[in-house]
Amino acid sequence: MATLNVNGKSVKVDAEPNTPLLWVLREQVGLTGTKYGCGVAQCGACTVQIDGVATRSCVRPLSSVPATAKIVTIEGLSRNGDHPLQKAWIELDVPQCGFCQSGMIMAAASLLKKTPKPTDAQIDEAMTNICRCGTYNRVRAAIKVAAGGDPKTAGLAIEHLAKSGVAS
Repeated sequence: MATLNVNGKSVKVDAEPNTPLLWVLREQVGLTGTKYGCGVAQCGACTVQIDGVATRSCVRPLSSVPATAKIVTIEGLSRNGDHPLQKAWIELDVPQCGFCQSGMIMAAASLLKKTPKPTDAQIDEAMTNICRCGTYNRVRAAIKVAAGGDPKTAGLAIEHLAKSGVAS
């Protein structure tokens, strides 16, 4: 039996020590926003924060997570989905299929915590998640908007945003 701090709550889980944190979160804790993509820490769909650091949970064994570590999943990023990144994701229509987006948002949240006004180069360095739909330009723009940028100058010129009044 292990104790984890997940989204600010102490949770007891019963899993083998080598069980990946991803499966503990999904199957034991019931938080299914964190996704399984590749199982080898390459795609980032499984990204959560551990003590503020973006971490690929599919390869992180339960035994390597101390009880004092603060784990944050997409469900714990904000109670009402009102984190600036979540708002920017919606405002800029970032997701297409949406599968990778929880991991993208968690990686972006770690970036903004460390670097509140990131440059394009810093975004490129931090955002190593894979998006099969190719939403990278929208992800970059949403990070800039969440960092306080203007949607008109965030590097995303999409006609429907201008028509909807979002970018005007």
